[in-house]
Amino acid sequence: MYHNFNEILESAKSRGNYLISVAVAQDKDVLEAIDAARRAKLASAILVGDAIRIGSILKNMGINAGYEIVDEPDDEKAALKAVSLVKKGEAHILMKGLINSSTFLKAVLNKEEGLRTGRLLSHLGVFEIPGWDRLLYLTDGGINIAPNINEKKDILVNALLTLNAMGLDNPHVAVLTANEQVNSKMPATVDAKELSEMSKRGELPKGIVEGPIALDVAVSQDAAHHKGIDSKISGKADLFLLPNIETGNAFGKALIYFAKAKMAGLVLGATNPIVLTSRAENAEGKLNSIALACLAYEKPSHS
Repeated sequence: MYHNFNEILESAKSRGNYLISVAVAQDKDVLEAIDAARRAKLASAILVGDAIRIGSILKNMGINAGYEIVDEPDDEKAALKAVSLVKKGEAHILMKGLINSSTFLKAVLNKEEGLRTGRLLSHLGVFEIPGWDRLLYLTDGGINIAPNINEKKDILVNALLTLNAMGLDNPHVAVLTANEQVNSKMPATVDAKELSEMSKRGELPKGIVEGPIALDVAVSQDAAHHKGIDSKISGKADLFLLPNIETGNAFGKALIYFAKAKMAGLVLGATNPIVLTSRAENAEGKLNSIALACLAYEKPSHS
């Protein structure tokens, strides 16, 4: 269990120094985050993009860290090159720079050079909430709009594999719905029940998956007792699997704007972790996202 992002940072540092491949790296905010990661001894980077512009930005920022720069002024080619470096094992983590997200993800999913696993790409949001005793994980509030049961399974597998890699051996998962009753008129409850059964059958990575379950029961044992619900995860939920993007978007933004939570996030479902930060995300958030990626990275096994 991680209680805050400081623990994420310290744990990531203990795993060694990683190498990030940055696609279209001529972006001040991204380069700030990369250099913060270098100073924190989390990771270094290969900067792919317009070498003249990258060099100029680094100079104006007073950074002289000797980063390897791969000159490719064309955005699409730069994205493919950055992805290829990860695919070939020359970098561990992929990061989006000054490039349209759809163009970037198109490179990730390229049939020849991409990082496909056969699963959907999905987003994992991680939140440090004042007054809450541990980090909270939400998926998917950023990529998949209205996932069906098979897509929800992919999203859940992505998140569980990542949490397991981070050291959460048996995460408690709430498949979020409006109530705890299975109702054919509320498809999310039907899906939630099926995902719970999949977990019981051993068809998902390690974790305790419960659903359908409403937010109050997931976060409060008192609510569960009041409703007469016997739950193994009530008051202990780590990961929330969300029924659609609207729920995820509203849940995450409510935590940030009303509860003053800090957020970091990753794109999952590729062979390697992907850092795709919002331009609105501050330097601390970008650094926390890089630390998450370092922690989520699993070294390839060799026979």
